[in-house]
Amino acid sequence: MTRPKSNAPPPSKQKFSGAERSALFARREAANVLRTVLRGDANRRAVASIKSLVFSPSVRNKRATFALVCETLKHLSVIKDVLEIANVLNSKWKRQEPLIYIICYDILFGKDSPLVGDAENFLMRHKDALLSGLATVLVRKKVESVDELLGVSQLKGQSKPRYVRVNTLKMDVDSVVQELEKHYKVQRDETVPDLLVMPPGSDLHAHHLVKNGRIFLQGKASSMVAAALQPEAGWEVLDACSAPGNKTVHLAALMKGQGKIIACELNQERVKRLEQTINLSGATNIEVFHGDFLGLNPKDPSFAKVRAILLDPSCSGSGTITDRLDHLLPSHSADNMNYDSMRLHQLAVFQKKALAHALSFPQVERIVYSTCSIHQIENEDVVSSVLPLATSFGFKLATPFPQWQRRGLPVFAGSEHLLRMDPVEDKEGFFIALFTKTNKLDNPKSSEIPERECRQRRKQRSIRFHPFLWPKMFRARSGILQARRRKPTLEED
Repeated sequence: MTRPKSNAPPPSKQKFSGAERSALFARREAANVLRTVLRGDANRRAVASIKSLVFSPSVRNKRATFALVCETLKHLSVIKDVLEIANVLNSKWKRQEPLIYIICYDILFGKDSPLVGDAENFLMRHKDALLSGLATVLVRKKVESVDELLGVSQLKGQSKPRYVRVNTLKMDVDSVVQELEKHYKVQRDETVPDLLVMPPGSDLHAHHLVKNGRIFLQGKASSMVAAALQPEAGWEVLDACSAPGNKTVHLAALMKGQGKIIACELNQERVKRLEQTINLSGATNIEVFHGDFLGLNPKDPSFAKVRAILLDPSCSGSGTITDRLDHLLPSHSADNMNYDSMRLHQLAVFQKKALAHALSFPQVERIVYSTCSIHQIENEDVVSSVLPLATSFGFKLATPFPQWQRRGLPVFAGSEHLLRMDPVEDKEGFFIALFTKTNKLDNPKSSEIPERECRQRRKQRSIRFHPFLWPKMFRARSGILQARRRKPTLEED
């Protein structure tokens, strides 16, 4: 049956009110974010967290977009069931599934937001079929409401402080504190010098200091990684898996904009995000390398001066799923537990390769390996497996932030040097291992030796070569030579 053509003008020529236009664009922006999130989740390689994607400079209506993406993901399994039962999508609209999901959420669960646009008009004509499909889903699941259906598996977010890292390339910490204290309660973090702590729920996404890159909304664990590496001004540093770039620009700030940072990133979309972060920070000593870290040749002269490597590879993200909202993604459903076990093993294989590769760069003397995972297989097991190789290259485990109480799981000797953050106590799970090269200290320069030890060594040398001892030394030397030349007797054989 052919449907009568609508007399409404095309969207480009329609005149919408301000509220209608705002809602229309919010749904399109939310659909773009949702498309990226779902594609990354399907490939198990996220471009960025949901928050990072929503609060990027390209998204204008951030609040509405963030709410739409999160609520649509919460209801996604229900929406998919409803669309399957209603069977209203043709081939044209199936190609725009993320937008269809967003609009379906607004129709089924939204709060009467203005529904204008071609896709909205199409679905509104099938509203009765969608509502009937929702009723069928509730009957099949044997529940009386959608809240009851979602309440079984919804994960509530934890209240955690808002952390703000000061970009010292553009502004000093005291000035930032003075500016933020006009509207917020601000404290300095006890662990990371350029990190500030604010009350939970402090919304700074629209603050001018964030927009101009003078501060970064960066968590405590993420800020501890670059600080654990302690790169010095003038060094060459390699950031093996850089995007989205918060740790990279933190390295640049710690190095006071001096030296050189090589920022590696394989994914093209993440390279764009990395470049945006670098431009926002104002760092001028970062070179972006679009390629695979594992494909770099450690013996290449281009890396002959690299003295430190920050390795924060792809991981399960199990320590930050609440903060990143990853628990809303399809891959984190109960049906995927077996797949997750296999995925953890695959991630660990890659992490071991990446860490072993980092250890093979000849001039490197400091390496930080970090994950936002709580799993032993990605943390202690990875470090333990490469420890013999690290030792052969002259590395040993050092203790980042010695005052930190939570250390590595006691599964191998030396795990007390590792650092862990707890999802409950610290509001996120994180892991840091610091490798330092020990052979740099085997033959220290005299300037690196305490004065008392220098005097003692000079005294020993002066005694050894004192003229009064030369005859005795000569006789002892002669006796040794004669003993070596004398043929052994039969008894001695």
